[in-house]
Amino acid sequence: MNARDSKLLRHKAFIGGEWVEAARGGSFEVLDPATGLAIAHVADCSAEDAERAIEAAQASFVVWRATLARERARLLRRWHELIMEHKDDLGDLLAREQGKPLAEARAEIVYGAAFVEWFAEEARRVYGDLIDAPAPGREILVMKQPVGVVAAITPWNFPNAMITRKIAPALAAGCAAIVKPAEETPLSALALGALAQEAGFPRGLVNILPTTRAAEVGRVLTSHPLVRKVSFTGSTEVGRTIMRQSAETIKSLSLELGGNAPFIVFDDADLDAVVAGAVASKYRNSGQTCVCANRFYVQAGIYEAFAEKLAAAVRALKVGAAFEPGTQQGPLITPEAVAKVESLVNDAVDKGAKLRLGGARHARGGNFFEPTVLADVPADARLLTEEIFGPVAALVRFETETEVIGLANASEAGLAAYFYTKDLARAFRVARAIEAGIVGVNQAVISTVEAPFGGVKQSGLGREGARHGIDEYLEVKAVHIGGL
Repeated sequence: MNARDSKLLRHKAFIGGEWVEAARGGSFEVLDPATGLAIAHVADCSAEDAERAIEAAQASFVVWRATLARERARLLRRWHELIMEHKDDLGDLLAREQGKPLAEARAEIVYGAAFVEWFAEEARRVYGDLIDAPAPGREILVMKQPVGVVAAITPWNFPNAMITRKIAPALAAGCAAIVKPAEETPLSALALGALAQEAGFPRGLVNILPTTRAAEVGRVLTSHPLVRKVSFTGSTEVGRTIMRQSAETIKSLSLELGGNAPFIVFDDADLDAVVAGAVASKYRNSGQTCVCANRFYVQAGIYEAFAEKLAAAVRALKVGAAFEPGTQQGPLITPEAVAKVESLVNDAVDKGAKLRLGGARHARGGNFFEPTVLADVPADARLLTEEIFGPVAALVRFETETEVIGLANASEAGLAAYFYTKDLARAFRVARAIEAGIVGVNQAVISTVEAPFGGVKQSGLGREGARHGIDEYLEVKAVHIGGL
């Protein structure tokens, strides 16, 4: 990293307001996914560090929950200002450790900062209620109070925004936070910790635990009685584990889990708009987003035209490292991710899918994979039931609205869905019928701070963002007053 990044490039854990080595010593490498070279070594935290962070967070929570909402709002606004002042450096750091194109990385910083700004404003809008009592001389008050210490377990694909989306509402509500970032991308989390410290938050209010011992540290966070809420973004399988581990202490949970988003193209749709939306949804972050279009269902009358135009648009995408000018597709995060995508493509082709474009590891080598379009994907292909998390569009032909709704809903996942049509009545019918927490109608970029984000079925519990996001960090207390 260059000299201007020195304030943000941190190597130690952030616990109790101090930058500390891991309790057991030792560190781990953070690799650039485009080159495979180490860009930093950071402290490798363990259960002991998690215990210490919980104690620090609880001590800070006792003070923070009594802090006036306007003061919490002021500090959150200051944190937002600092993030925006350093957005280029934060974006550079994110691009290096995550691999997404620099323009995307910097856009993520602005997106992530928006949650801090939003919840700074929401901090002063936590309202209770006064309910009519069932008898004279009584009143019923409803109070909303912070849930307590919150553990945020975040993924590598959005290493900045997934943190701010969780801990900004937690802090606004009056909670303290512990963040366990993904092993692949701890540097963005530590940089946010540095700016939170500079903003003036109390010691111990925000704690950051980089680690390769995810199961060990996670077990402490999910079982410790002082941790009252866990917010997790990641796979459905790990989400189930977190639910089981949290059951003994009956924790509040927010779980944003795996997706398998259908992208439906009706034959009355604007084809150019559809293709632009398909590329934006499917190939952003090289297909490594939880709301990526996974299954493309295209009505028969427009199928061939769509497949041809999509392949042409995808062929024009520039593959490269994050800092190469004009890069639109970066590497996948790890060699294991490349192997998974390769396996899914090979399975589909073996079962009869037709390669329209790509389908193999990129000539650049390493973690790069060719942007791919597969047509006529059969129903038994794993691509249609497993989350791809790579730059592969799987196309399926359909005939009727009823048929495609059945196909779209035939998944345990229910995070995002997309469809394109000019028929207003159909837009309302299909939006209601689709089993997903987020639906894009004639648009493919659906993540915004103003709207609730979350899934149904096995895509999770709870919502992030919007006015609903702060409710996830509040307890509701009924106070019955008599003798009036």
